[in-house]
Amino acid sequence: MTTVKGPAIFIAQFIGDTAPFNSLESICKWAAGLGYKGVQLPTNDARFIDLRKAAESKAYADEIKGIVNAAGLEITELSTHLQGQLVAVNPVYDALFDAFASEAYRNNPAERQKWAVQQLKYAAQASKNLGLNASVTFSGALLWPMVYPWPQRPAGIVETGFEELAKRWKPILDVYEENGVDLCYELHPGEDLHDGITFEMFLDKVGHHKRANILYDPSHMVLQCLDYLEFIDIYHERIKMFHVKDAEFNPTGRQGVYGGYQNWIDRAGRFRSLGDGQVDFKGIFSKLAQYDYKGWAVLEWECALKHPEDGAREGATFIKDHIIRVTERAFDDFAASGSDDAFNRKTLGI
Repeated sequence: MTTVKGPAIFIAQFIGDTAPFNSLESICKWAAGLGYKGVQLPTNDARFIDLRKAAESKAYADEIKGIVNAAGLEITELSTHLQGQLVAVNPVYDALFDAFASEAYRNNPAERQKWAVQQLKYAAQASKNLGLNASVTFSGALLWPMVYPWPQRPAGIVETGFEELAKRWKPILDVYEENGVDLCYELHPGEDLHDGITFEMFLDKVGHHKRANILYDPSHMVLQCLDYLEFIDIYHERIKMFHVKDAEFNPTGRQGVYGGYQNWIDRAGRFRSLGDGQVDFKGIFSKLAQYDYKGWAVLEWECALKHPEDGAREGATFIKDHIIRVTERAFDDFAASGSDDAFNRKTLGI
C-alpha cells in the first residue's frame, strides 16, 4: 500500500490580479505558508506557465519547476480543463465557450478546436519535461444538450456522438502514451464523460486506451446522487488523480438535481468548503489507501458561502488530517507463528 501524497491545492480558483495571487512565485509561497506540499497548475494563464514553451523547452520547464520547488512545493499535475472543453463543443454552446480560447481563434469553431487539440498535446510534452506522470482535462460535450431524453433522442445519435468523441481524443491519447503521461478526465456534469457509464462507453470506443483515466472528484457525484464510494471499488484501477472537494445535496419540495435555474447559493445541490458538506472523506481516503492510490490529494476549492482564503487555509489541515499513513505490517503480526513449510503441513495433517 501507498500513503497518499498531499496536501496539494489547485490554484485556478485563486489566481487574480493582486498579490500574492498574481504570479507563480508569490502564490506558491502563499500555498506553502498554509501547509500545502504541492500545487496543481492551470495552463491557460501565461503568467504562471507558458504551455507551449514548457513543451518545447526542457530548460524553461526546469525554470518553472525551480520556482515551485524554491517555495518547498512540488508540481502535482497540469490542468487543461478549458482547452479540453473545446475539443468537442455542441453548436448550441459555441458562443458561451468561445471565451475559453485564445482571442485569435474565437468565432471560428474549426480553428478553435485545432488550437485546443494542440494545447492538449503541448500539455503531454510539458508534463514529461516537468517530470509529471498525470494531467487532468475535460472531455468536452457533443451530446450534453440531449442528456435528458426529451424530445426523444434520434436513434443512433448517442453512438455517433461517442464515436466522434473517441475519434477526436484517440490521437491525443496516443501523444500522452508517447510521453508516458496519464490523461485523466474529470467526470463532470456538462461533459459527455460525467459518470461511470459514460466513461465506460468512451473507453470502449478508444480501445480501452491505457492513458484514458479518471480524476476522481466526489463532489460531482454527490450532485448526481451517485454512489461515490462504490465508484472507487469499480474504477480504482483507472483513478490516477483526486480532487478533494465537498458538496451537499438537500432536495426540497420545490427543486432537486436540476436546481430550478437557481444560482449556486440557492440550489439544492451546491459545492462547499471541505468539512462543510456531506462527502464521507474518511471512507474515500480509506478506499484509496486500500486500493494503493499513488497520486496526490489536491484541494479544489469551490464554495457558495465561504471566503476562498478561509477555505484554502482550512483545507490544508483537513486533507493532512485525512491522509492515512499506511501500515507496513499487519496488526496481528505479534501473534505470528513464523513460516515453516514442514510445520504448516503437519498442522494440516498432510
